[in-house]
Amino acid sequence: MRNRYAIVGLGALLAVATALPAAAEPVDDELVIDGQAMTVRTAAPEGHPFDELLSGWLFREAETRELEADSFQNPGMLYVDRGADIWNAVDGTMGKSCASCHDDAADTMKGIAANYPKWDADAKRPINIELQIDKCRVENMGAEAYKFDTPDQKALTTYIKHQSLGTPVAVDLSQGDLQSWWDRGKDIYYTRTGQLNFACASCHEANSGQYIRADHLSQGQANGFPTYRLKQADMVSLHNRFRGCIRDTRAEFPKAFSDELMALEVYVTWRGTGLSVETPAVRQ
Repeated sequence: MRNRYAIVGLGALLAVATALPAAAEPVDDELVIDGQAMTVRTAAPEGHPFDELLSGWLFREAETRELEADSFQNPGMLYVDRGADIWNAVDGTMGKSCASCHDDAADTMKGIAANYPKWDADAKRPINIELQIDKCRVENMGAEAYKFDTPDQKALTTYIKHQSLGTPVAVDLSQGDLQSWWDRGKDIYYTRTGQLNFACASCHEANSGQYIRADHLSQGQANGFPTYRLKQADMVSLHNRFRGCIRDTRAEFPKAFSDELMALEVYVTWRGTGLSVETPAVRQ
């Protein structure tokens, strides 16, 4: 039964993907946000399967691209505003806020998020912005860690990443054992799963630039996350999107921040090396 689903599913994907090749080309536009030019095309790092890296922004409809470029219209900016309130709000038994230690995020967080995930020596595993927030809340504020994808977690993550708007993504794989997690993430990226027998690479590499139903397949870059998705009318975290893609292959998906998804985040983030942080990006 699995093989039948795999053949039918992959056949359907390829049939749609090859039906509209000319209409599926990414645009050749420039993205400028608040007067700052974003890098939406860049040369790939050594060992990358692509020669040129393309932001998902280039694959979206004109209306969606315009929405991201206009900070007054971008619905994701509501989460940035909410995140600013949380940044300055006292929480926990120690009577501290994020600002108590880090002052003005526009100064202290500028460019920081572009270098995550990082190696966490205490946990002996990679840590992303969400997990770094939780670590600070528990250890430095005496507050509880956020439950996955709570509105406050998404807002604060969006706010912190927004301080790196325009900064090129750069993950330092020399930290700790991060390289082995990259290796594991790469294996996961190319492993077919589910009844449809798809891997991440099935859509975002083998069929990048093509259409699947009405969706234009991008390279699957992570530089815009958390991202405001018009389909969901909500801010969507990277691990939420990972789990959604895995669900779409009709496979069981891992827990958020599991070893599997953290390894995948390390690898997928590296695949976007040199692209600008666009958070909050807008996607369909």
